[in-house]
Formats: sequence, structure tokens, C-alpha cells
Amino acid sequence: MQDSWKMRNFAAFRGMRGFTKPLILVLTNKHFMIDKNIIKTAVEEWLEKGDYYLVDVEMTPDDRIVIEIDHADGVWIEDCADLSRFLQEKLGEELGDYELEVGSAGIGQPFKVVQQYRNHVGKEVEVLQQNGQKVQGLLKAVSEDGNQFVVTTKEKQQVEGKKRPQLVEVDKTFAISAIKSCKYLLNFK
Repeated sequence: MQDSWKMRNFAAFRGMRGFTKPLILVLTNKHFMIDKNIIKTAVEEWLEKGDYYLVDVEMTPDDRIVIEIDHADGVWIEDCADLSRFLQEKLGEELGDYELEVGSAGIGQPFKVVQQYRNHVGKEVEVLQQNGQKVQGLLKAVSEDGNQFVVTTKEKQQVEGKKRPQLVEVDKTFAISAIKSCKYLLNFK
């Protein structure tokens, strides 16, 4: 934890009756500054109890700490409340005046960690490539090292023996680091 206060020494000057020593003034900040890694470590400790995983920790300029967790079967509000209580007990005053917000990674939001890709294998996704082109299809697989994933799409291609192009399934491999985003595709059909 960084020091949340500063000490300033002021020299005595004429007119300060009875003061022969410098005046010491302690200025306090509005809140403590907590390190993001301390929060992550505490969250990871809580996550050891189940199949939840950390998606993101964000510290906003308006003094909020936003923690996103996820689970293959979804996140229950009781678990968010339990994590919030755990963090307040564990970190206590280190949280200072920050507002703590614990929630699930939003459905339809871009994936932030490899585990989200793995949880959505077999489901429809939308990939936004660096050039702005969108690709929609079925998330087929994620590589062991978590650097790539495969999406099965349908494209029109010329098939031997057919006059017109036919709709065929094509596997496309993407490097996670080379795309803008990938997200679960909400389908209301």
C-alpha cells in the first residue's frame, strides 16, 4: 500500500508566538491507493473454492473497482455477494473510499480470457477481425496453448459437378492476439 499521507515541515517565522520548533502539518488524501495486483491476489484466493475464474479487474477514474468473474454454468448473484464480502473482510481499510462492484462477465460482451473461449466451444460466436470484417460461425475448438481458435462458417464455394456455388462449411483459424474481439452471438431463434 502506498502512503496515503504526506508530511510537510514548515519553518517557524516571526509572529508565531511561543513556537520555537517547526510546525508539522499532515495532509491526508481522500482515499488510499490500492494496487490492482493486491486485489487480483485476493480474488484468486476466493476463486480457489470453486470453478469460477477471474475475467477482469478494472479500477475506474471515478473511484470504482469493477471485478468480473465467470463460470461455465453462469454466475449466481449469491456468489458475487460472497466475493464482495470476502474482499471487504480481507482488504478492509486498503479499499479506502473505493466503491466495490462484483459481477459476471456480460453475455454478448467480448471475451477477455481464454477460459471464456473454452466455455463457448460448440456455440455461435462473432469474430471482429483487425480489418473490421465480421465472421460468424460455430466455435469449434481452442488450441491447447490458448493462442488460437477455430470457427466453422458457411461460405458459398464452387463445388465440382455443380453449376452454381454451394453453401459449404469452412473452418477458419484465428490467432487470439490478431483479432479485435470475439463474443458469444445471441440467437433468439
